[in-house]
Amino acid sequence: MDYMSPGFDKKYFAVLGSLNMDMVTRTLRFPSSGETIKGLSFKIFPGGKGANQAVALARLGAQVKMLGALGDDLLGSMYLKTLKAEKIDIQDIKILENQSTGTASIEVSQTGENRIIIVPGANDFIEDALIARIQDLSESINMLLLQLEIPLVATLKAVKVATSLGIPTLLDPAPAQDLPAELYKIIDIITPNETEAGLLTGKDTKSETGIKQAIKNLHSKGVKTVIIKVGAKGAWVSDSRSITHVPSFTVDAIDTVAAGDSFNAGLAFALGRGNTLIQAVRFANATGALSTTKEGAQSAMPSFSEVERFLKQYAD
Repeated sequence: MDYMSPGFDKKYFAVLGSLNMDMVTRTLRFPSSGETIKGLSFKIFPGGKGANQAVALARLGAQVKMLGALGDDLLGSMYLKTLKAEKIDIQDIKILENQSTGTASIEVSQTGENRIIIVPGANDFIEDALIARIQDLSESINMLLLQLEIPLVATLKAVKVATSLGIPTLLDPAPAQDLPAELYKIIDIITPNETEAGLLTGKDTKSETGIKQAIKNLHSKGVKTVIIKVGAKGAWVSDSRSITHVPSFTVDAIDTVAAGDSFNAGLAFALGRGNTLIQAVRFANATGALSTTKEGAQSAMPSFSEVERFLKQYAD
């Protein structure tokens, strides 16, 4: 079904992507080489762009199927419990023997600086059998959401399968990297932020002119719909016929972690409800903005009622 048709008629939004446990240590300062210091706090948060988008969709009320991989360890077991609590279908999350669950070890100093070490673990071993599940589930998938925290070859294979079955695809090209020409030609919607758009196109996206040049460049590569997220300034949207700026909303931002993931979830959800592309981007802007008003990634994802109430304030 064309993603621009009035609403989707199938059951699930499927997300293929990463699942990481973020382990955050706060400290007054970073230790020097060989030095041991006392930290201020330590917390573990479920993360990974794939699972973030899945949780954000579920919070909005969508039925979500997560496709990904975890290690056969304690962190993997913890993550499954988290996703179950969010009512996400986890049947297609593979538990890989002798692999660790993906982790991000994050040190945060009192001045807000951070140092991060990512160990992809099971995320680096997405199997072809998991991608083949997209074909098995094609009769129940409305849209497939993807990011770039799993091997690029797996993402490309998944988009090829989805495209062959007529399943709309939404790619968040983060973290940004060089993409094969064939991927651009078959993706339906791409949603880079302005930095990622610049890296993908070689254009200076700090100006409106540069953003429009980047949009045209992505269309020339074959992408049907281009949405460039520009943070608090909203998003630029193009379906190749016209380019439109959709402003965001003013909020007291506390933590911008996973705002882009919330945006993508809001976009997919709104398109599924039959909203036009511009309406869907406005809903996505609201979802992303609200997620910055709370601390954390998945813990900050808003519910549908919160987004609806927020939008009504601006309609009055």
